[in-house]
Amino acid sequence: MRDNNLRLDGNAAGGLLNEIFRFEMTAAKATCRGCGTMRPIGELILYRHGMGATLRCAGCDTALIRITNIRGYYRLDLSGMSCLQIEADIH
Repeated sequence: MRDNNLRLDGNAAGGLLNEIFRFEMTAAKATCRGCGTMRPIGELILYRHGMGATLRCAGCDTALIRITNIRGYYRLDLSGMSCLQIEADIH
């Protein structure tokens, strides 16, 4: 996934993530299973393409979140994360 035409910063995934999670997901912090770095989802690298979207670690390029929408269902693969930290005081 090196096509710079598809590459955006993770904040560009805000609308897509808001369709799934009903709170501001770009502020949630993800720990990368590849390098162990924890950073806000807004700092990840987003690749959008016809099949869906992939959010990758800005440090080691591990795919942390894969999202597809198939026949009206979202499918999320979060296997690239070892932890997802969401602030408890979300309204």
